[in-house]
Amino acid sequence: MKRNIQVLLLLFLGVGLLHISLLTDLYLRYVRPGLRPALIASGVLLIALGAVSAARDGFPFNRPRTDGDQSHDEGHGHSHAGGPKVAWLLYVPALTILFLAPPALGSYTAARDDTEAPRAPASTSGDSLFPALPGKDVVEMSLNDFSSRAVWDTGGSLKGRTVRLTGFVTPGRHGTWYVSRLVISCCAADARVRKVRVHGASAPPADAWVTVTGTWHPTGKVGTDDASPALDATAVRRVPAPKDPYHDAVVTRAGS
Repeated sequence: MKRNIQVLLLLFLGVGLLHISLLTDLYLRYVRPGLRPALIASGVLLIALGAVSAARDGFPFNRPRTDGDQSHDEGHGHSHAGGPKVAWLLYVPALTILFLAPPALGSYTAARDDTEAPRAPASTSGDSLFPALPGKDVVEMSLNDFSSRAVWDTGGSLKGRTVRLTGFVTPGRHGTWYVSRLVISCCAADARVRKVRVHGASAPPADAWVTVTGTWHPTGKVGTDDASPALDATAVRRVPAPKDPYHDAVVTRAGS
């Protein structure tokens, strides 16, 4: 029994890893795109180990008992064939990955995270910490860029500009809500929250992905930790969830 569990667990885990990383894009819910080759290699290795173990022990994975083994068990009053029944619970995470992949982190995580204000970027030209925004009627921005400008841009590049932000809905207190993104460095375990409070529009359902169009809502003194990112919404539109929910990078350079 113990040998069965070990071999089948290797096979299920290997197939599960290949399912989320090779056959689908579900791995993007948990890690960065650059880790896909490592996941595929791990899945192949686990399946190979399971297959080798199965071939070595023979189907159904247990070697036939010999007379010597039987005499040993009878002499000591116990058997080595059994194993702890709780070991079957090890199949739960393996089967979950294979048949019911958990969703990406969302509003539950964002609502319970103490969001830190983005750091001001280092000046490279000596003139301004932030480049000018494109000369468009509506500027599409990442939540990270908008938040940085809303908190630290004393030059006021957001003043009078209409911007468009995309993220998922995070409910706040007393009917408030935020458009949010989670950004990762390696995997979902190190996710950092970026969220912008939305004024002037009713909140869609939690975790719904939306594109919010509006103008900067000044909150607190810009250039200090008292400032916080906020937006006066003129339009809120539901959009499909992106394939990579943790990717929040929109280039906003002048002339682009």
